[in-house]
Amino acid sequence: MAEKKVEEQEEGGAAVKGGELLFCGCTNWDGIGRRKVSPEFNLISPTRLRPLVGVNICFVAAGCASCHCVALDTEGRCYTWGRNEKGQLGHGDKITRDRPTVVSELSRHKIIRAGSGRSHTVVVTNEGQSFSFGWNKHGQLGTGSVKNEFEESPVRCLVSEVKTTSCGADFTVWLTSIEGSSILTAGLPQYGQLGHGTDNEHNTKDSSVRLVYEAQPKPRAIAALAGETIVKVACGSNHTVAVDKNGSVYTWGFGGYGRLGHREQKDEWTPRRVDVFTRQNFLPPEAIVSAGSVNSSCTAGGGQLYMWGKIKNTGDDWMYPKPQMDLSGWHLRCMDSGNMHHFVGADSSCISWGHAQSGELGYGPNGQKSSAIPKKVEILEGMHVLSVACGFAHSMVVVDRTDVGDKLDQLEVYDGKASEEVPENETPVPEKAPKKATKSATNSKKRKKAKDSSSESEEEEEENSDYDSDDSEERANGKPAGRGRGGKGGSKSTRGKKGGTGRGRGRPPAATKSSASEKAKGGSGKRGRPKKSN
Repeated sequence: MAEKKVEEQEEGGAAVKGGELLFCGCTNWDGIGRRKVSPEFNLISPTRLRPLVGVNICFVAAGCASCHCVALDTEGRCYTWGRNEKGQLGHGDKITRDRPTVVSELSRHKIIRAGSGRSHTVVVTNEGQSFSFGWNKHGQLGTGSVKNEFEESPVRCLVSEVKTTSCGADFTVWLTSIEGSSILTAGLPQYGQLGHGTDNEHNTKDSSVRLVYEAQPKPRAIAALAGETIVKVACGSNHTVAVDKNGSVYTWGFGGYGRLGHREQKDEWTPRRVDVFTRQNFLPPEAIVSAGSVNSSCTAGGGQLYMWGKIKNTGDDWMYPKPQMDLSGWHLRCMDSGNMHHFVGADSSCISWGHAQSGELGYGPNGQKSSAIPKKVEILEGMHVLSVACGFAHSMVVVDRTDVGDKLDQLEVYDGKASEEVPENETPVPEKAPKKATKSATNSKKRKKAKDSSSESEEEEEENSDYDSDDSEERANGKPAGRGRGGKGGSKSTRGKKGGTGRGRGRPPAATKSSASEKAKGGSGKRGRPKKSN
């Protein structure tokens, strides 16, 4: 998942400009992606958040697998809210918060960048330090150890001279100013997304067929890129996209649906250059790069947006970068991709599209739920977008307040619920799935042998199902040609997910029917943005 910003917000440049944060999407943080959520929890139009009204927000982060949010203000304060079962909000507890809350333990630092994984958060200070909090099962916090599975308060990452960071579902990437070590990674290596030429796969015991993927808790420079200076990076759930100072694009990790852009679906364990962006089509310095759960995007020559991977719920996948012609001629300043939706800030418009269930496209009560083509968010027309971020089922947009005070005043303000009022996770899955696992364990000698480790893995599978279903479904559909079963229990990620068939990932077969009808419903509407009107 990529976290996007305006390019002029570079360190050492002009003063960072802040604006008003607007939110749309689901606010039932513990329920989203696990069970059907009542529409009453969905903010379907861009909405102001009461605790942040008037606060100068300059950067927002939300990964494509994230059910929590991070926002930074111009003073360097860090606000977090959303799901908090693993301590990913950094407040020293596991209490879900519906209201943006300052991470008090970071108050003595000026936070300038942030990344958000499925259950962890990483931030960067103006002094080049990095702190992280949340789930550390796979070493994604970069502390050098997995001794503590949860870190509910910020801890130091073993990196220095950090410029920015980006988080995949269970891994983290840091960019630094150190020559020869401009990009470092830590966390889950299962699909090669760390870029070190291995998935660290091995059997739990010599006599066991169960596979595990050894965590990499210490940030390690990618040797294959030691001779390059990486300046931009974006992470999907299990893949990475990076750009060097010369404008070449590299991708690696999970290859399903063609999200790596190499005309094949093979997993890549080391960075591989995308051949479309060579010769006369290198990326310019102001290019933007984004990664969703099953796709990737960037702007190249002339500001043209290219996309590849699974772009729609129906139709062919884009196996290599192709121009998104609906956005030709627009000046894109920022972009981010969520589970299966995208947000763009361009000229004086905000544009969104993709498959959505919770109002995360911001089209409002009279608009369509999903859109197969880029479409303006009409209520924000005329506003200058500074920053965007897309989560699993939500979106955040930061808009410049200059000359749009009246328009902002017309938007609704969401108060949020106090922590004790936040809907609790009623999902029956954690109780049901282990029972099924126990049954099968009694019927299988192999399972019996690995009973303890299996139940531990099953528990983890339930925690992970939000995004593990992505890959297990892809493999079940025969999409990827890469090796590597779903880790942490392999095929159990589909079998053990009883009750998980409704865990809307935005692209499983079950979702395709509804998305098709939604698209049919909205497809005849005006395209809304092929040519700029102003």
